[in-house]
Amino acid sequence: MNLQIISPDSRIFDGEVTLVKLPGIDGSFEVLENHAPLISALKKGEVKVIKADKTVVFFPIKGGFIEILHNKVLILVQ
Repeated sequence: MNLQIISPDSRIFDGEVTLVKLPGIDGSFEVLENHAPLISALKKGEVKVIKADKTVVFFPIKGGFIEILHNKVLILVQ
């Protein structure tokens, strides 16, 4: 699935991933391929990303929002 992480200043990440773990306001959750459509608020924490080549990267965020639709994940962060 395609993941984009965008801040007001720049595009932080854009690429193919197999898993995204996020700090939701009601607890952490994971997104895998073919996830149901979703819009959710995020709290301060870390976004864990497993890229298509199996490398793991972490992105600290201060909060934001996520939209999932048709294997495209868009995360807008502060």
